[in-house]
Amino acid sequence: MDTNDYIEIFLDESNEHLQAVNDQLLKLEKQSDDLSIVNEIFRSAHTLKGMAATMGYEDIASLTHNMENVLDKIRNSSLHVTTEVIDVTFAAVEALEEMVESIAGGNEGKKDVTDLIARLEAIENGKQPEEVPVAAKATTQENLELDEYQLTVLDQAKEQGFEPYQMEVALDEGCILKAARAYMVVEAVEQHGEIIKTSPPVEELEAGEVDRFSLIVLTKSPAAEVKQSVHNVSEVESAEISPYAAMKEEAVLATEEMAATKEEAPDEAKQEGHKAVTSKTIRVNLERIDDLMNLFEEVVIDRSRLEDLASEIKNEALQDTVEHMSRVSEDMQSLILTMRMVPVEQVFNRFPRMVRGLAKDLNKNLELEIIGADTELDRTVIDEIGDPLVHLIRNSIDHGIESPEQRKKAGKAEKGSLILRAFHSGNHVFIEMEDDGAGINREKVAAKAIENGVLTEAQLEKLTDQEVNELILASGFSTAETVSDISGRGVGLDVVKNKIESLGGKLSIESTQGKGSKFSIQLPLTLSILSTLLVDVSKEIYAIPLSSIIETLMIDEKEIMDAHGQRVIDFRGNIIPIVSLRKVFNIEETETNNSTDQAIVVVKKGNKLTGILVDSFIGQKEVVLKALGAYLKDVFAISGATILGDGRVALILDPNALVK
Repeated sequence: MDTNDYIEIFLDESNEHLQAVNDQLLKLEKQSDDLSIVNEIFRSAHTLKGMAATMGYEDIASLTHNMENVLDKIRNSSLHVTTEVIDVTFAAVEALEEMVESIAGGNEGKKDVTDLIARLEAIENGKQPEEVPVAAKATTQENLELDEYQLTVLDQAKEQGFEPYQMEVALDEGCILKAARAYMVVEAVEQHGEIIKTSPPVEELEAGEVDRFSLIVLTKSPAAEVKQSVHNVSEVESAEISPYAAMKEEAVLATEEMAATKEEAPDEAKQEGHKAVTSKTIRVNLERIDDLMNLFEEVVIDRSRLEDLASEIKNEALQDTVEHMSRVSEDMQSLILTMRMVPVEQVFNRFPRMVRGLAKDLNKNLELEIIGADTELDRTVIDEIGDPLVHLIRNSIDHGIESPEQRKKAGKAEKGSLILRAFHSGNHVFIEMEDDGAGINREKVAAKAIENGVLTEAQLEKLTDQEVNELILASGFSTAETVSDISGRGVGLDVVKNKIESLGGKLSIESTQGKGSKFSIQLPLTLSILSTLLVDVSKEIYAIPLSSIIETLMIDEKEIMDAHGQRVIDFRGNIIPIVSLRKVFNIEETETNNSTDQAIVVVKKGNKLTGILVDSFIGQKEVVLKALGAYLKDVFAISGATILGDGRVALILDPNALVK
């Protein structure tokens, strides 16, 4: 059988089953007596084993078979769920993900899983699994593997002229202070660049029980110079350095061709009364949907023109036909937009397991809460936002949330809180990551900024707390007192900032020392067609996305008040600020308006409201969002432009920039 025709289906379904196993394992850890969860995990593992065996991926089939044996014993009550069982099963899932990712990258999906299989067999036979981590059995002659975030850091560094090297360091057999020597080696290497990976981890090096270790460094220095720096440290027996080449390629989205997935799951998966369901989905190349969207944009522009013409001609039959065409095309438009949108849950799903592992490694007690996982975002943005979020979460767990002992001393609950939320606001999606940790220390950041020559003391005095917080986004900026593998070893939040800005987004930080921090990412929906309210300001037309609008008001000028230098109104019992669009864009008044009535559009961003003052309302309109181009991409409070039915150009507002 030629399996090439089925690889795309295998990849998609394998990822779905692995995600299901991942989610159910997290539930099982909290509800260890719930056998229905074990049955769900067993079914997914069983189906994955059958698919892998059919496709000829023996390592995947072998590992899932041993997982299945352990799960079968649990569901038959001959084995109890323990932390060790969960840990080893998670390690197996991670290995399976790597193998599936390898297949997506065009490789054979092979991996040495003998250690994992031995640990699963030990559990199956009622023995304790080996305490040695799976990765520890790799020889120091092999390249260290990097995760998704570290690979992103490596790629960014290469673009900036850094070269990656792997070093193998051995200390003298008689070395007594191994931890001190290892620290001195790390410090010597960091004089030349940034270390993004050590094996074993830094925590084990600091424990002083390791006399051989590996590291990956990004540097602009010659390799010989880095090597000599390490040899200058006493009690170093040997130090070898060689160019680093990543062992695995980035997985690519396997949607090159349409593939009907109407085949049933293997017969052996039909059990416990579950009926086989025929799939009614097809997978379509994203480029085809893009082409369809581009064609439909032209339809929307012509539809708008037809509506204007029908209104001018006033022919009843023509108006009826145009109205019907408008209703049908609006339904088509909704369908096309929905085809590109996917919930951010696809990204958020990977974080509970990651948070669990990091908290365990750092001996921290914390809980992750996810809000708004069903918020939808364009597929192309979804594919890119994962790595920045990974780093923000790692940074928060490593540097933000304190240890249980520190939290207790500070009068906090011993369990820390990490909240990941997503919500729509206008034609943007906001993703916020909030913790109740130590917050950003203004004095420490300020001292580091002066030390690095980023600012002078005189300049620093003029900065607000918000501006000081955002200094940590500068390239290479780090206030960490000790090195750590967890949050990037100083390569830093500038990588996150650059990635988000490359997607047309923004990153902002709010922090209160001792109480916590909130990182807010604003991303464009990248929707090409928007429902808007057209407004007039001195004969200039602006479009405001309907999704941001709460209400439109006509009030008397006397109802506008001044409070602390800010114009405000009473809106349903709440005092909200007023922003004049004329003043924001310095628009000259074309004619004297003797009326005291004021037109206001009330918009929202999260829980904040603001009134936008305009001359008049024109009406609702479906518009096509067009980018302003490279020269005008950073215009304040403008997210794009559109062509109206009469040929005029209207600017599309970004209300989020005006909400105070």
